[in-house]
Amino acid sequence: MTTKCGNCPLRNKDLFIKFSNDDIKFMERFKSGELKIEAGTPLLMEGSNSPQLFTALRGMGVRYKTLQNGNRQVINLVFPGDFIGLQAGVMGEMGHSVEATTPMTLCVFDRSEFWNFFRTHPDRAFDLTWLAAVEEHFLGEAMASMGQRTAIEAIAWALVRIFKRGQALGLSQGNTMPLPYRQQDLADTLGLSLVHTNKTLTKLRDRQLASWSGGELRVNNIETLAELAQMDVEAAVKRPLM
Repeated sequence: MTTKCGNCPLRNKDLFIKFSNDDIKFMERFKSGELKIEAGTPLLMEGSNSPQLFTALRGMGVRYKTLQNGNRQVINLVFPGDFIGLQAGVMGEMGHSVEATTPMTLCVFDRSEFWNFFRTHPDRAFDLTWLAAVEEHFLGEAMASMGQRTAIEAIAWALVRIFKRGQALGLSQGNTMPLPYRQQDLADTLGLSLVHTNKTLTKLRDRQLASWSGGELRVNNIETLAELAQMDVEAAVKRPLM
């Protein structure tokens, strides 16, 4: 059965700004249904013109861009609550692909209602602008990691960011959280080889800072890990939920 926006399991997470009753009613009109996909299913393809927009309700995925030689650059990881397809909604086609890493449930929105959304609910439209700005900020951080951090600093940065996001979504239990990705995904995010990524993760494990195996991330000392990454440990900023 389709999840009503008023019963959304994400709505009461600390990470998200609370909905007003009017917001709930509007989003229930804007939402056209739900889609369930299996792990490995492409959701959006680079160059495609999707008639739909999505919010990840459950499950995780990956956004990536493929070069002509077949090499892949991961742009970021998709977590519950992420809005997907805005690029195609504004520019007419996707500049990157999105694929499910785990089974996913997605809220589906009709793109034909997108401009009406902006016209009739400017406050919610501003939320979309905020999300786009956050994506731009994240890409700036990722570029700094690729260009200026060493491999161990860059991987430490990524693990801190991932773990803090997991905590804010209630995915963590103590110092562990599920991380159902491959080391290749992390390597493709940071512009590292798989071998270099594996060796660097081993160094972090040997230093008892963090370990990642069997689909589970364990962070033993997030403050020390953040110090290694040359970053501050900050509380997650509340974000809009579409």
